[in-house]
Formats: sequence, structure tokens, C-alpha cells
Amino acid sequence: MIAPSVLAADFANLQRDVEMINSSQADWFHIDIMDGHFVPNISFGLPVCEAIHRHAKKPLDVHLMIEKPELYLEAFKKAGAANISVHFEACKHLHRTLQEIKNLGCLAGVVLNPATPVSVLEDILPYCEMVLLMSVNPGFGGQQFIEFTYDKVRKLKRMITERNLNTLIEIDGGVNYETGQKLVEAGADVLVAGSYVFNAKNPVQTIEELKTLYL
Repeated sequence: MIAPSVLAADFANLQRDVEMINSSQADWFHIDIMDGHFVPNISFGLPVCEAIHRHAKKPLDVHLMIEKPELYLEAFKKAGAANISVHFEACKHLHRTLQEIKNLGCLAGVVLNPATPVSVLEDILPYCEMVLLMSVNPGFGGQQFIEFTYDKVRKLKRMITERNLNTLIEIDGGVNYETGQKLVEAGADVLVAGSYVFNAKNPVQTIEELKTLYL
């Protein structure tokens, strides 16, 4: 699946860019929520998420890069989230938080920063419907892809296969056609692409090209 990151959209023409994603072969809208504390940047919050949801014809994949995400789960569900992913590094009670996300009717995901090994998921993996691996340090778009991500994807895919789970592997950061091809080969199921899509001359065609990686 392909999930264009709205963080890279033109916020002065947000409805236009939402309509572009609607008309493309993209599967999800990836929504990066940043609080300026967990990550050194502030993106947007509930009102913008609600505004996107009003025009979106595809599910909202909400990535909470915030401290104490458990306090905002219900609010983001009401704002239109279909998927909610929280950082392993931000959750004191991760199992409880994942259960709360599922109880809201959302797909529950866990996010790992680049320096966090996939081994931390050994016990919690059966409760994760998706694992999002950050392939850049979280907080800003347009960063260079971190090469050891490929090995992390392969390790995580083995963990999922050995346990006979259906957990999705999502990758966020530095995704383009070249890195996307290697990520899919390693076992990735969902690619988040921001700058690569929105800075393209033809974003719809760029999304279509990324979709061919799964054929």
C-alpha cells in the first residue's frame, strides 16, 4: 500500500492536494502529528485532521509523534482516524494503549525510531496490527533514508512470519522508487512517501509508479 504523507502537502492548497490523493491510486492518507516535545517540530493537530477527513475518500493513517498519546486517542478517532500508531518510546503502558486503540475501532500500530531495535517488540508483537519503522529521525520531512532500515525490515518480517501473524510493516522516511523497491523486497507492506510525491511534477503518476513495486 502507498500512504502519501500530508506533511509534505501545500497547506495553502490543502483541499486541492487532498483531492489529488483521492484521485490517485494511493491507499491511505498518512497524517503526521507532532507536538514539539517528543519530536523537535510542530506540525498540525485535531482541526487539520478533521478538515482532511471531511474531504478524504480514503482512510486516515494517523501517526502520533507526541508525548502521552494515550490522552488523545479518542479525540483523533473522532477527528477521522482509521489507523492510529503510537511510538514505543512514548508509551509507558504500550499494551494498554494498543487495546484502547482497538476498542475505538481503529487499526493499532506501534512506531519504532531508527535507534530502537525490533527486538523490543518480542512480547508485544501479537498485539500490533501494524509496525511502523522510521527510516529517518522523526520530526522533519525531506530527510535522507537510513540504510540499516532494510535489515530491520528483514528482521521484523522474520519475527512476524515465525509467529504466523498478519502484522503489517509500514516504512516512513526517505521513500522513493529506489528505496521503495528494496523495502518491498525486504518485506514492507506500506510505504509512506511525502516529499517524493508532493514535489514531483506529476504526483498522481509518481504514486502509480510506487504502486507497481507491489506487482
